[in-house]
Amino acid sequence: MSDDNRIPAQRRESFGKGAARKLRAANKIPAVVYGHGTDPQHLTLPGHEVALLLRKANAVLDLDIDGTSQLALVKDVQKDPVKQLIEHLDLIVVRRGEKVVVDVPVHVEGETATGTIFNLEGTTVSLEAEATNIPERITVDVEGAEDGTQVLASDLDLPAGTTLLSEPETLILAVSVPAAVDLGETEESEEGEGAEEGETEEAAAEREAEDSE
Repeated sequence: MSDDNRIPAQRRESFGKGAARKLRAANKIPAVVYGHGTDPQHLTLPGHEVALLLRKANAVLDLDIDGTSQLALVKDVQKDPVKQLIEHLDLIVVRRGEKVVVDVPVHVEGETATGTIFNLEGTTVSLEAEATNIPERITVDVEGAEDGTQVLASDLDLPAGTTLLSEPETLILAVSVPAAVDLGETEESEEGEGAEEGETEEAAAEREAEDSE
């Protein structure tokens, strides 16, 4: 694991909404870490450093708690729905070499055959991987893929040390020809609507003329 994941953590003694607001105002994040039969530890983490690490899915933090290293997998991130600022983190204790179950994002590369598009049916795939070696994403190459091409979970190229947990027959991606739009019908429809509007205006003009007589 990279030293970039090393995060200084301070034990948190103050709780409640008021205390949490003060922490966030100081660009710090309240967090709790638990698991493996340990007592929950309430911590304060540096906001900027953690926010950078959370750009990666399933981030594992190497917490420095009073000089002791503790690996923790990010389980849940609570954000302000408007400002999208991190309000709280739930972390789970993990150990080196331990296997964990995670949902990893699917990333598509390349361009399908001319005249076709791809539909990403599965945005994530469930895997079992080593806690300290979780893949950031699973890549699907669609370069030149023809109409009718399908990629199932079982077709994915997984990194060494990972095991597929999603159903093998799960559809991840499908290539197809987009439905054609009949421009002729669209133009006729617009012309029809215009004619109806014109007739309505003429009828109104006739009524006005009759009323004035």
